[in-house]
Amino acid sequence: MNTLENLISLLSRLPGIGRKSAARMAYFLLKGDAEYNRMLALSISELKEKIHKCRECGDFTENDLCSICSSPNRENILCVVEESQDVQMIESTGDFKGYYHVLHGVLSPLDGIGPTELGFDNLLERIQRLGVKELILATNPTLEGDSTALYIKHILKEKDILVSRIASGLPVGGDMEYADKLSISRALRGRMAFQTEDE
Repeated sequence: MNTLENLISLLSRLPGIGRKSAARMAYFLLKGDAEYNRMLALSISELKEKIHKCRECGDFTENDLCSICSSPNRENILCVVEESQDVQMIESTGDFKGYYHVLHGVLSPLDGIGPTELGFDNLLERIQRLGVKELILATNPTLEGDSTALYIKHILKEKDILVSRIASGLPVGGDMEYADKLSISRALRGRMAFQTEDE
């Protein structure tokens, strides 16, 4: 395997990248600026060296604590998410001002992922220490995500804490005609009172 074929093979292992897309990227890099290629290679090589999990929430950071956990201005609400990129998505809305807890996965007994692997003991300890009043379960609306949310709700049943689940259903701008039955069902179950801006 030559250098170009090796690069295409490596790029095609990235999520969402097929062999054709990988080949386009490889030829772009081949024809492009050598300095850009050098900086890209350096950034990739530094990923594992400089970035690690925050000791509090598990999100990726270059410091001991991430910027959210080290902020004194967050509310005592905790949002549980599956992956670090979920934190970025929620933060980009500007609507959530609490803390996060990143599981880095979901319960999946067939894959050997249970409560111990997801660190639920750490989650319970953080809830106690932070004096969390509400826990938002923001796992994905999949079988595994729902099972994980149900399990967390179960282990918190004796605690005096509000446990909520993010709504799911039809996306904004979505067309009912193209939605699947489960999305429509979730949208109906998660319906809210209809209010206008001036109410």
